[in-house]
Amino acid sequence: MLHPISRLAAAVVLSFASAAAMAQPAELEGVKLDAAAQVASAPLVLNGAGVRTRAFFKVYVAALYVPKKATDAATLFAQTGPRRVAITMLRDVDAATFAGALNDGLKDNHTEAQLTALKPQIDALNAAFKQVGEAKKGDVIHLDFAPDVGTRVLVNGQARGGAIAGDAFYSALLRVWLGDKPADGALKKGMLGG
Repeated sequence: MLHPISRLAAAVVLSFASAAAMAQPAELEGVKLDAAAQVASAPLVLNGAGVRTRAFFKVYVAALYVPKKATDAATLFAQTGPRRVAITMLRDVDAATFAGALNDGLKDNHTEAQLTALKPQIDALNAAFKQVGEAKKGDVIHLDFAPDVGTRVLVNGQARGGAIAGDAFYSALLRVWLGDKPADGALKKGMLGG
């Protein structure tokens, strides 16, 4: 039987070890995921990540970074402040196909009236992806949101298109992965930290 001080010391060591393990970057399909990120000088934490699979092909790894972790989509949609979806491509995909998949996800999770209200932002998103041309295996796409700036598309650190205004648009974009009809159920679970 351990002495009370030995038990306390063991508990402290385990506590530090688990905290250190949580701060370590994760890895998924060979993609290293940082435990934290920064958008507009605001610190963000990794909420979760998963793999987008389509017709048995692994297309990309998506990671969600938010101000405060949450395990339900409604809480994440309600969060304010900077956020990031980091996508690392696992295969080559042309921009039209990628943008088309995002558009399908928006259509699946919004009414016609909501889509009409978001049309200028959706058009701007499509224009940004048109500038990309093709997302190659290993490319990193950030969909960053900052309240004073809007949504920005960055590919390997380079901005594509201009900033897309509107807080509501970023929440709409998150619904592609976290909505009632997500692009991939397993990916949704992963991004929710499951």
